[in-house]
Order: sequence, then structure tokens, then C-alpha cells
Amino acid sequence: MDLKALLNQALNSNLVQSGKQQAQSLAQDKSQLATLGAGALGGGIIGLLMGSKKTKKLGKKALAIGGSAALGALAYKMYNDWQANQNEPTQPATFDQSNPRHEILILKAMIASAKADGHVDEQEMAKINQVINEIGADNDVQTLFQQELKKPLDPNEIAALAQTPAQASEIYLASALVADEQNFMEKAYLQELAKQLGLSEELVNNIHQQINGE
Repeated sequence: MDLKALLNQALNSNLVQSGKQQAQSLAQDKSQLATLGAGALGGGIIGLLMGSKKTKKLGKKALAIGGSAALGALAYKMYNDWQANQNEPTQPATFDQSNPRHEILILKAMIASAKADGHVDEQEMAKINQVINEIGADNDVQTLFQQELKKPLDPNEIAALAQTPAQASEIYLASALVADEQNFMEKAYLQELAKQLGLSEELVNNIHQQINGE
């Protein structure tokens, strides 16, 4: 499978273009959701999260091509492809690339998955803080990152972030890219997350096949 072609196809698909046309102006408040920048997700932070785990070519390629937008668009494409093959297919979900909520979903999902092995030691925390400082992340990003790292692991809370089935796929894809399925605790976390997200076994398997290049 040509991963670059797959990701570019997702980013340039009708579901993304339609989202751009339909997107309304986001409120210009100073909320955490509105102020987190794409640069933080397209660069060092997610790279660090993924670099600390088993390398996943799909995730590395996505970051190189389009950061969180590429991951989000790909997750929506996977969901729509699966939905189209169901007995009662529905209208394809539209991916709005301009909505910063996708960045929040991906970051929180990846942080939770990265700590699913039960610990983040002092050395790992120091490395994380170093990367955050090096990329010039603003206070909102730093605060969110520290809060998510320190809070108890709760797949129910991560699953509750999904407002649509397509967003559930987005959360699971981001989580699976970071998790090491050879680790029992991380595999168990993914299984519980999929359950709480309400994802079908077929869709979950499809996501893992894409990740593994099958």
C-alpha cells in the first residue's frame, strides 16, 4: 500500500472539500479549544508521543504530509468506506479540516494511549517538557498536555469526546497509532476504548489493517 497516496487521497477527498465549503466562522474566543494551534500537533508533541512507542509508518507519514488534519481525514475516510458497505448506508460524514476540535481529540487520545502502559517516569516527563519548550508551545498547550498526562487513565472519558461515529473512528485511529499492541495493558486499553466508542469489530479490524499496511 502506498501510504503517501492514501493520505493525500484522504486529504483531497470530497468529504474534506465539502467540509471546507460548509464550514462556518469559529467563535473568536480565548477558549482552550479555539487557541490550540495546528503547529503543536503537526510537529514535536505528537512526534514525541509516537517516537516513544513502536514505530507506525502510517502515523509518521501522516505527520509529514498534514499533521492532525491528515490523521483526521484518514479516519473519516476509513469510517465512510466501512459505512458504505453496510446494509443501510448513510450519508458520508464530512471532515471539517478547519475545526480545531480534531486537534483536541487527537492530542487527548494519543496522550491517554501513550500512558496506557501504566506509567510516565521522570525521564519521560523531562523529555516531554523539553520538546514542549523547544517548539514554543503556548500556555494552553502546555497546560493541556500536563493535565492529560497526570490525570488517571479513563477510556470512558476519552470515548465521551466523540460527538459522532466518525469522530469515534478518529479517536481510535489516533490511539492505535501510539499504542503498542504487544503490551498487554495497552492492548487491553484499546479493546476497552473500542467498546466504549461503540465501534464494530469489523471497523476496528479495518483500522488496524490500514495502520499495519495490510
